[in-house]
Amino acid sequence: MSQLNPYEDFLDGRPIDAILAATSGVVATCLEAIGPSRIDMPRAPGKWSAAEIVCHLADCEIVFAFRLRQTLAEDGPTIQPFDQEKWAVRYSGVPAAEAFAAFSALRNWNLRLIRNAAPVEAARMMTHPERGTMTFQSVVETMAGHDLNHLGQLLTIAEIGPTGT
Repeated sequence: MSQLNPYEDFLDGRPIDAILAATSGVVATCLEAIGPSRIDMPRAPGKWSAAEIVCHLADCEIVFAFRLRQTLAEDGPTIQPFDQEKWAVRYSGVPAAEAFAAFSALRNWNLRLIRNAAPVEAARMMTHPERGTMTFQSVVETMAGHDLNHLGQLLTIAEIGPTGT
């Protein structure tokens, strides 16, 4: 895996925009297939449930939103990393539907920003304290790989094939 994008290996050759745009629909399909009786069941000991995965996606969308906007608004900002396990402590009891609504709204907002960014802005730089110098585009690619990682988990829980069928 790449130091800059730890999710690079999940990218499957599709356009990044297509991956990002499809994620909400695949999550919705998975949540429907999983159903309320299994939504809060961890997929394995020490692993997150489907509801917790969706909470994590919503939290990460907030993080990505800030990083993207900071990268466009400031010259070479240093972004703040976060400990996902410490954030996940607060997921218990959060309804998956509520987390999904937040994720979907934020993803649509982020897609608007990404699609409206000028091509030259793809090279705008920021620094991640653990990964080094990244660009706006590498953050967008990280989002897509991160999506595919967690979609794989949700598809497994939902017992749906890798294409969402």
